[in-house]
Amino acid sequence: MKKIAILGSTGSIGRSALELIDLHPELFEVAALAAGSNDRLLYEQCLKYKPGIASLNNPDSAARLSSLVSGTTVLSGIEGMTEVSCCPDADIVISAISGAPGLIPTYRALTEGKQIALANKEALVMAGELIMPMLQTGRGSLIPVDSEHSALHQCLCGASSKEVQKIILTASGGPFLNYSADELRHVSVKQALQHPTWRMGPKITVDSATLMNKGLEVVEAHHLFQIEADYIDVIIHPQSIVHSIVEFLDGTMLAQMGITDMKIPLLYAMTYPERIRSKLPGLDIAGLPKIEFKAPDMERFPCLKLAYQALREGGTCPAVMNAANEMAVAAFLAGSLGFTDIPRVIERTMDKVRPEKTASLETVINADKSARKLASDKIADITG
Repeated sequence: MKKIAILGSTGSIGRSALELIDLHPELFEVAALAAGSNDRLLYEQCLKYKPGIASLNNPDSAARLSSLVSGTTVLSGIEGMTEVSCCPDADIVISAISGAPGLIPTYRALTEGKQIALANKEALVMAGELIMPMLQTGRGSLIPVDSEHSALHQCLCGASSKEVQKIILTASGGPFLNYSADELRHVSVKQALQHPTWRMGPKITVDSATLMNKGLEVVEAHHLFQIEADYIDVIIHPQSIVHSIVEFLDGTMLAQMGITDMKIPLLYAMTYPERIRSKLPGLDIAGLPKIEFKAPDMERFPCLKLAYQALREGGTCPAVMNAANEMAVAAFLAGSLGFTDIPRVIERTMDKVRPEKTASLETVINADKSARKLASDKIADITG
């Protein structure tokens, strides 16, 4: 029996994890849950799973929840999320909070030696230069949950990085794959939230539409697999059947395939290093549609190019890029910024910030705060 703590239990990944726990009650038990603002759903989850600890962002919401549930200690804010991630009873921590808020709880859980199932890519994007050395000294462990990185983890299992020619991350291309530059300038929020293959939260769905999600995954892959930027490729694969590919020095390629359901890589992370007989549907190979691959257009989708730039500059530059992107996406979702203005905000912010060496978590957090302020000013400049 593995006890699970979930950061982001009311989001799409968190709900998928709870569905897996329901499917395999003989294997998993809920230890702690943390959510953002969805207090109603967290209340229902507390009633059903009876976690020892629960947390919400808002202290008032947390106080109300505490008065409604018994046997669960209800906390709030970043401190509450960190208590959930460091829950003494938890064997596995699923880090699925969207964006920068997931960094500190994930980092603290690793310092406590926890096994992390990582769906919060921003933790490695912002602080990979701090986290990976920690893992290499045996403090905590990390299994990726993103379908692409899970695919690479499986393809690379047992292989030395010296044997790898390149790794190839697949991308669906989002809903605007065939839009012209002029059409992209008139994209609405409603259009951007209509992803063709995956069902995700609004921020990551917009990131997928701009290809920034793939850019973040490039940075994450660099840290996870110790592969330099020049040996990480992105390929557009609209059908989302092949989740990533590894090319070895001898020309051999290994690819991982599966249905478009995040419960597949989640189950892999939750049971690793073992595999269990899944109660989820498999891939019907005979019924597959034609599968396609094409190179990404970084001129129409410059966020991907900016991510490669941030990775090559290193230090706090990826944290700055991530902060600017989060600010720009929030402004777009609020209706105050255009779709093609998102990369403009990111580029202008990166141009104004000099990267620092990631000497500590405080350095990363300060860079994030400074970049958010600067990005806010750039958004104001663009929107007038």
